Amino acid sequence: MAGTVKRFADLTEREILALAISNEEDDSRIYHGFAEGLGEQYPASAKVFSEMAAEEASHRGMLFNLYREKFGDALLLVRREDVTGFIKRKPLWLTRPLGLAAVRRYTADMEKEAELFYRKAAEHTRDASIRELLLHLADEEIKHEVRANELADTYLTKEAIAAEDETQRRAFLLQYIQPGLVGLMDGSVSTLAPLFAAAFATHKPFETFLVGLAASVGAGISMGFAEALSDDGALTGRGSPWIRGTVCGLMTTLGGLGHTLPYLIPDFWIATVIAVAVVVVELTVISWIRHRYMDTPWLQATFQIAVGGTLVFLAGILIGSA
Repeated sequence: MAGTVKRFADLTEREILALAISNEEDDSRIYHGFAEGLGEQYPASAKVFSEMAAEEASHRGMLFNLYREKFGDALLLVRREDVTGFIKRKPLWLTRPLGLAAVRRYTADMEKEAELFYRKAAEHTRDASIRELLLHLADEEIKHEVRANELADTYLTKEAIAAEDETQRRAFLLQYIQPGLVGLMDGSVSTLAPLFAAAFATHKPFETFLVGLAASVGAGISMGFAEALSDDGALTGRGSPWIRGTVCGLMTTLGGLGHTLPYLIPDFWIATVIAVAVVVVELTVISWIRHRYMDTPWLQATFQIAVGGTLVFLAGILIGSA
């Protein structure tokens, strides 16, 4: 059957059993992949997935025993890709580092898909023993959630949950908050000098807007590539470099555009007053993020950002007024 594609409704009972065996083998490997991928950061959850892999292996054994009884030892090679419309799964288990929440959602979908497959397969077989086993396995897939909870109660102690929660928090900080904060700080602060230098040198709002737009977009592209190329995340646990780069680049651009957009207002002084107000809001937001996620004391975070922003702001005004 390898190399051909058939509709599920056209499969024979032998092919359905062979497909179910292949499916259980694949699911067991997927669980092992999750256990391996989570082992370093989430050891308790990794044990749960190892046990679930063993459950899938036991299902494979049940199916193969029935297959040998009905059709002999020669197992047909029937895979997901050989059946049109059958379960197609993205290789999340190859991703590193793995996100615990994403893995849990993925495995929940796996169990639901497997249950539906067994019930559909049972409808297409006339053999009572095959149908009985398939329906039994469908019920087992439903029970897997209960089994997963039992395993979680065994392995996920309060201490283990606290440790994994802290690991998740740290991963979120490294993958999203940190690059976003770096980008927002760079975009909000580094574009102040060229923007206000252009403003006070020309007193022309639209020309100032163009300078600010160029500075914001240019800084966003530069920071995005710098973050993406800094490391691949495999050793540092900082996640996908392109996600980090995208977050950093977008936040850099956003930080610069905030105080650039007011210069679309034709009146120079009104635009400047609004731009300064936006700068104050931006610096306050940056201080809050540092305080909220980086455990920086509020006064310290505010003072550091305010001093740096003010110095760059004044430098731009002085250079533009010279």
